[in-house]
Amino acid sequence: MKQTKYLMNPGRLSRQDNTLKFTPVDEDGNEGQPRFLPVEQVSDLYIFGSLDANSALYNFLGKEGIAVHFFDYYEHYTGSFMPREYLLAGKMQVEQTKHYVSTKKRMVIAQAFVEGAACNILRVLKYYDNRKANCLSDSIAMVEQLLASVPTAPDVPTLMGIEGNIRQTYYSCFDAILGETFCMDGRSKRPPQNELNAMISLGNMLCYTACLSMIYHTQLNPTISFLHEPGARRYSLALDMAEIFKPILVDRLIFRMVNKRQLQPSDFRMEVGGCLMKEGARKRFLQEFDASLKETIKHRSLGRSVSYKHLIKLECYKLQKHLLGIDAYKPFKAWW
Repeated sequence: MKQTKYLMNPGRLSRQDNTLKFTPVDEDGNEGQPRFLPVEQVSDLYIFGSLDANSALYNFLGKEGIAVHFFDYYEHYTGSFMPREYLLAGKMQVEQTKHYVSTKKRMVIAQAFVEGAACNILRVLKYYDNRKANCLSDSIAMVEQLLASVPTAPDVPTLMGIEGNIRQTYYSCFDAILGETFCMDGRSKRPPQNELNAMISLGNMLCYTACLSMIYHTQLNPTISFLHEPGARRYSLALDMAEIFKPILVDRLIFRMVNKRQLQPSDFRMEVGGCLMKEGARKRFLQEFDASLKETIKHRSLGRSVSYKHLIKLECYKLQKHLLGIDAYKPFKAWW
């Protein structure tokens, strides 16, 4: 079974026969013990350290269908190497474009994305409201009021404003959920200004790249989106998909790790560029995120257990059916 591999240290990645060879290199240029990654076991690579590789290596990765996602020193997502889209189909491309250029058709999908995100946010808030003696009731009522206005939004900018207000209300609850260990102090990014914002930024970028990887394995074009405006050099459809899954995959993970004291203030350091996770804490976060993607639930419609990672792919399939006129798209809503 193919798995995501995370490369945290600087080093050199090369091909050795049909195997990937990673040789760590320290600050003085000394090589460490190489690691071998059988290519048939790798689905994609997440690179957090500086990587030395050549075009022959990327040609090999492209032929094997392995994506590479890059993060900089401050844990910001910087870009991806994506193999040639092996499933792209002309009919799907045409229909996806038609749904984008038609304001009415685009709004139907964009509203569904916001609806799915808001419902999953409410699921998280209601869970912690029950555990916190109903201290989140006012925020829940506000999110429900904003959600009720989604169907009547006249255009995408208005819809984005509603989504932004939902997020702002949601983030205002984080301090109450987490207690005094970490403080939200408003959402800040690029760079995050405190520990909690650093966790959210890293988690959101991991969720985005997970969605991008799943979109690659469908006929959808990742550059044509419906809620977020398509832009140059970005895979904006992954941003749309990530809105639905961030409350379930990222925020629940943060709350769980903080409440179990798997992350402490001592796991972070302040620099001129903002707040950063220390390497040990980042490894634990990545391990827990990867474990969350592999965790399974009993799917109501399919009647079998599926992983969270597969849920993202199923969401892509549902969108494909909508674009082709087979079945109306209904966003994923957590029921647990």
